[in-house]
Amino acid sequence: MCVALKRGARPAAAVIAAIVTGLAVWLTWSTYGASYTKMGGALPWLHGIVDRPVLGIFIDPLASLMLLVVVPIGLLTVLYSTSYLTEKNREHPVGSEHYGRYYFWLLLFISSMVGVAIAPNFLQFFVFWELTTLCSWALISFHQNERSLRAGFKAILMTHVGSAFFLLAILILFVRTNSFDFSALGTLPDGLRSWVLLFLMLAAWAKAAQVPLQTWLPDAMEAPTPISAYLHAAAMVKAGVYLMARTVSSGWAIPPGMSLLMAGMALLTIFVALSFYFVQDDLKRLLAYSTIAHLGYVLLGVAVGGLGSTLGFQGGVLHIICHGYSKATLFFCAGTIAYVTGTRTISELRGLGRSMPLTATAFFIGLLSVTGVPPLACFWSKFMILSGAMRLSGPIGPLILVFILCETLISFGWMLYIGQKIFLGAPLAVVQVPSDPPRAMNATLILLMIGCVAAPLVGMPLVQLMGK
Repeated sequence: MCVALKRGARPAAAVIAAIVTGLAVWLTWSTYGASYTKMGGALPWLHGIVDRPVLGIFIDPLASLMLLVVVPIGLLTVLYSTSYLTEKNREHPVGSEHYGRYYFWLLLFISSMVGVAIAPNFLQFFVFWELTTLCSWALISFHQNERSLRAGFKAILMTHVGSAFFLLAILILFVRTNSFDFSALGTLPDGLRSWVLLFLMLAAWAKAAQVPLQTWLPDAMEAPTPISAYLHAAAMVKAGVYLMARTVSSGWAIPPGMSLLMAGMALLTIFVALSFYFVQDDLKRLLAYSTIAHLGYVLLGVAVGGLGSTLGFQGGVLHIICHGYSKATLFFCAGTIAYVTGTRTISELRGLGRSMPLTATAFFIGLLSVTGVPPLACFWSKFMILSGAMRLSGPIGPLILVFILCETLISFGWMLYIGQKIFLGAPLAVVQVPSDPPRAMNATLILLMIGCVAAPLVGMPLVQLMGK
């Protein structure tokens, strides 16, 4: 009976994730092109100060786009995990006694990200923000060895630095305005508004692993690879950039100095992350530094939007969904490689393309997509960010263009070199394993390859409704 319940965790998780995905798609479709708010819960202890409800749901094009990232990729993570998380995994065998714990935290993680996406104000946003931190800690520490426990502790500690600043921003906002609304920031005096915005930026930098709070994310690769994929592609780190996108889109003017600070830190993060590409021998850590750089792209687009370019803001938000499906493809390929060979060390891998043609195809499609090769996903979001930047007055636009083109060329060359190194040439002894990945893993890769093409087709109509 106990064994049956443990093994039943996998189909139950898949069914729940599929239902939530269906609801997210229906909600997006039914509210398409409009904003919908449904408030249903008040806080009795704030009676006389805040008499209207503060708990509910808020759907607009930005929330819809976020839902189409966090929920479908969550479903694919569950689907992939049903085959990856088994005793046949050559890198990390996992027995059925751990299934319940794994799927509980994963489903709570997906639910928490849904809560972040549809939060109508900063207070509810913060509650689910903290839940994502708790879930990521539990899942990063899943294997419960010394390295994973240390990585989980580091992640929760560093992201809570940002959470402290987030809480401080909410407290200042509430004390001065008696409101938790996103738009209430616009009613603060200019100086205080800049401080609150700075605190929110610090929270976003910690959550999105931006300089100088980026070191927890590469260490978080101790998590099972499906969790690494979800953490990097759709959850946790995307909550940080979503916070800034939601803040900037709330209908009040961002001080130009704060937008320049955000843009400058984004560019710094992009190049710091790029500098770490060349010393990585762990495929997942390489992809982690790539994620740090691409979160910088999102914040760069948001900052350009704060400087007055709607097109730049739309590109930054579009990059959330384009990068999400592209990076999930790469991470799931890394998981498939480790599942079959027992290693993700780049120097130990060569010639995998002969025995794993589908994985090789998916990896190169993900690689070309994430580096911005047309007509794949990230080309369109990068193009919009750069076009928006070039519409700014002064030297800031050309400066951004030069920096980003240099990063793109270097990143493309190095990632292509790594892909060629892993999949082409004569196989090494360690990868001469007569084993094909299970069907669920292959199906996930096929769906994600489709996502690398379809993501901008889905996201573009939504972002075009923003800023109008």
